[in-house]
Amino acid sequence: HRGLDPVDQRTLERAATVTSLLLLARRSAAEAEQRVRGELLDDLLDARDRDPRLLRERATRLHADLDATYVVLAARLDTPAADADQEADARRRLWSAASHLAATRHGLAAARDGGTVLLLPLQLGATATELARRTARHLGTAVHEAVTVGASAPVDDLAAHPGKATAAYAEAQRSLEALRLLGRTGDGAAAEDFGFLGLLLAGERDVAGFVDRTIGRVTAYDDRRGTDLVRTLEAYFACGMSPVRTKDELHVHVNTVAQRLERVGRLLGEDWQTPARVLEIQLAL
Repeated sequence: HRGLDPVDQRTLERAATVTSLLLLARRSAAEAEQRVRGELLDDLLDARDRDPRLLRERATRLHADLDATYVVLAARLDTPAADADQEADARRRLWSAASHLAATRHGLAAARDGGTVLLLPLQLGATATELARRTARHLGTAVHEAVTVGASAPVDDLAAHPGKATAAYAEAQRSLEALRLLGRTGDGAAAEDFGFLGLLLAGERDVAGFVDRTIGRVTAYDDRRGTDLVRTLEAYFACGMSPVRTKDELHVHVNTVAQRLERVGRLLGEDWQTPARVLEIQLAL
């Protein structure tokens, strides 16, 4: 530079070299941490016989608590690539964005099955659906492309039961596939959002899980209180959703039927008698 004397110019050149080395070192450290996080998640997904104590220690070093409640998320880009090189570059960008997100949220991320899998903690009061949608928006903004994210139901105690992570990842993949089949690219959702469709897509047909998600609060109420809400629902649907015919079937007063159905509404939500919900409830029954 013409405005610098030789001494200042050499000082500036050395400062630029040092800065470049520091930036390179920082980038290398970040990439190394991303790889370590990915390796830990791979072990949780693949190696069910890992020592829980060692898994917890590795997670602690990464500021992740495997005893907390997590959601497994499967993320994938939906924009077709022009060629193999472009596709590989897009996958790297997605993995990098997911790894950065996981590091800032005390979670884990790894490249897997042509996409990215994340293990993110679920905050108190939040739902897997909300987390999936936020993750889809965040990753989509980071890579400037539509990213679709399927989520599992919340899971916990992953160190002691690594098999939970494997099952949760399969559930997240099914949620991702359901979104793509429905044309909801760039969106996020959890298995519980798909009702009976989620059951059809389930590789192992999780009937018990479907029943619990659909009418679990009613069956639990019957168990705790000794009531007959499930029997009342069965009779109500068998009688064409007529309270009058239902009271004859159950040999109770019509007010008793009304009170029971009101309780069902409080447990299942006000929309429980809409056609879609009625179908799912009848299937669960």
